[in-house]
Order: sequence, then structure tokens, then C-alpha cells
Amino acid sequence: MGTQEPVAANPPVESTAPTLACGNCGVPLQGPYCHACGQPVKGMIRHLASVMADIGDTLFNVDSRIFRTLVPLYLRPGFLTNEYLAGRRTRYVTPFRLFFFLCILAFFAIQVSFDFGAIDAGTIQGTSLHDIESAQTPEELAASLQAREQAIESARSAPGVGTRQLARLDAALSATQAAARVRRQFLLDRANAIANGRPTPADPAAPAAIRINGQEWQPTAQNTRVAWLPEAVNARLYALTLRVRDNLLLAEREPSHLVQGMFAVLPQTMFVLMPFLALLLKLAYLFKRRLYMEHLMVALHSHAFAFLSLLLLVLVYWLASWLGAMAAWLATVFGVLSALIWTWLFVYPFLMAKRVYRQGWIMTTLKFLWVGLCYLVLLTLGMVGATIASLATS
Repeated sequence: MGTQEPVAANPPVESTAPTLACGNCGVPLQGPYCHACGQPVKGMIRHLASVMADIGDTLFNVDSRIFRTLVPLYLRPGFLTNEYLAGRRTRYVTPFRLFFFLCILAFFAIQVSFDFGAIDAGTIQGTSLHDIESAQTPEELAASLQAREQAIESARSAPGVGTRQLARLDAALSATQAAARVRRQFLLDRANAIANGRPTPADPAAPAAIRINGQEWQPTAQNTRVAWLPEAVNARLYALTLRVRDNLLLAEREPSHLVQGMFAVLPQTMFVLMPFLALLLKLAYLFKRRLYMEHLMVALHSHAFAFLSLLLLVLVYWLASWLGAMAAWLATVFGVLSALIWTWLFVYPFLMAKRVYRQGWIMTTLKFLWVGLCYLVLLTLGMVGATIASLATS
């Protein structure tokens, strides 16, 4: 038999398409990144929608993984942490992104749902109850009262105002008129005292003093001065002290102002305390020889669970507000759901510690109580410090 001649392979056809070059070093590109300098092909000079999509993916990484993450996060204590530590990470949202995503959602939902800056306690369209309480003449009082009443009426007629908002506006109007009557009587008494040569009554709008150990203390430029600080810093310290005093007095009269300030600083406080919780876990499980970053993963997942629980509580609150009035049994159901969520909020971290660190029930209980107590103290101190800082800057 004759032998067949080998068939020559067709020579490769060279592409005639133009090859893009790296804008930084000029090397021909072979993919979305330059293999020479590492610069990506995609920069910021492109359509805004594409940029925003990349930012959202970078911050939240919201895709199908979020649904594979949230269910075990809430229903299976310690499962996500064990999966992450075992190296099975790609199928789930990373712990920090999960924590950040749920933190933003939870506190946005809380601020929207529970109007901590109550209408009768805050400012309504540029007017304040303080304008009426501090008026120095009848004309000034009349102008402030008229502006306040017009602002309240304008707020009542705004679109989308619900029953709860109308009730708060009615309370604000009643408080405004009551404050105007008190101030009008004071101005009249002061004018009569001056006309008859008698001592004038004390102005109820004058700044009250802060009481320390039962004694009144009024901040001045002298008693707030620190000798070794520069004068500019002392002046700033005095101004901050006055602002803290005014906000504390406002909080005493309007507690919602303080509550609003506390909730405003809670996310930052929990974020700052995250490494300290991991450190407490490191100390509690020192002989387990686990890395600090492993404890940090536990802290991130436990806080993410807490924020998810807050979201569920807000959801139950919304449902109770919308549907609870329809039937008494619905209100009971929502009350039971809230109680179950609160109970699970405290049981979950204990079960998580048991499943992640794999110690006996007695040791887990003792360490859980110690870590919980220490963290509660740190959280309280952090909240107090952050609230004072908020009062000094708000």
C-alpha cells in the first residue's frame, strides 16, 4: 500500500483587528488588565450607569450570593463562619460587605420608621419653639408665634402626611400656643415690675446651669480653661462646652433629641468596637490557638445577624402599623413575632459560640457571659462618649 503524504496544516490566520494598547505603558493588551503594569482597561471616564454599577458591586457585592447568605446567617448560628474558616468563601457574601450592607439598611429603616426627631420637639420649616420661649418683646413674640403657626399649618397640608404626623403636628401646635401664653405673661409681669420699680422676675428662657454633685455649674471662659493649652484651643473648648450644655438642656426638655443623637452614633460606635469584640474573643479562647482574624470573622457575622434582626423588627413594626388595626388577633400575632425575634437575638450568639469554638456547654456559658458583659460595658462607654461628641458638634 502506498503511503499518504501528510497534509500540511493551514497556517494560522493573523487577526486584522486593531490591537488596543495600554494607555499607561503602551504594551498591547491581552485582556481587561495590562499584563505589564496592571492598569485596568476600564477607567472612570465612561457612562455613569456603568460606574455606579461597579461601585455598588464593590461596596455591597449584591448578587445571587446575598440570598445564599442571608438565610443561613439568620437561621443557622455559626454556619457561615465555619464555612468561611473552612475555605468555602466564594459562594457567600464576604463578612465585611455583609456587615456594612446590613448596617446601612438597618439604621436607614430605623430612622425612617421611628421618627426620633419628633415634630413637637424639633424644628418645623425653619421655626423653633425656642424662638417663642426666648422672645424679648411682645412684637417679637407675635412674629415668632405667627411664623410657627404658619409653618405647622403648611406642614399639615403637605402631601403624604399620615395620621401619626397629623397627631404630632396637633401636639406641636398646642405646645406652641402654651409656650406663647407663658412667654406673654412673663413679658407682661416684667413690664409691670419695671414700671412700678420692683425687681424683675427671672427669665425662664435664661440658660440653666448644669448640676454636678448637687451644685450648679455654669461654664465660663475661666473655669473651662486649661493652662497648658493654647488660647485658640481653650476658646474652642469653651465653645464646645457651651454647645454641650445647650444640647443637654434641650435633651432634658425634649428627650427625643438625645435619642436621635444616640441612634445617629450607634453604627459608628459598633464599627469602632468591632476589633475590641474580636480581642475579647481572642482572650476568652486564648488556648484554642486561633488567629485574631478568625475571631474578627465571628464578630462580623454576629453583628451582621444583629442588624438583620433589627431589619426584621422594623418589618414587623410596619406590618403591625398597617394591618394590626384590622383585627385584634393580627396585633397579637405581630407581638408574638417581635418577642420571638428579640429572644432569638440573644440566643443566637450563644449557639454561634458553641458551634464555632466547639467547647462544652459550661465553658461556653461562662465565656459567653464574660464576653457579653465586657462588650456591654464597652458599648455603653462608647455610646456615652459618642453621644457627648455628637452633642458638642450638633
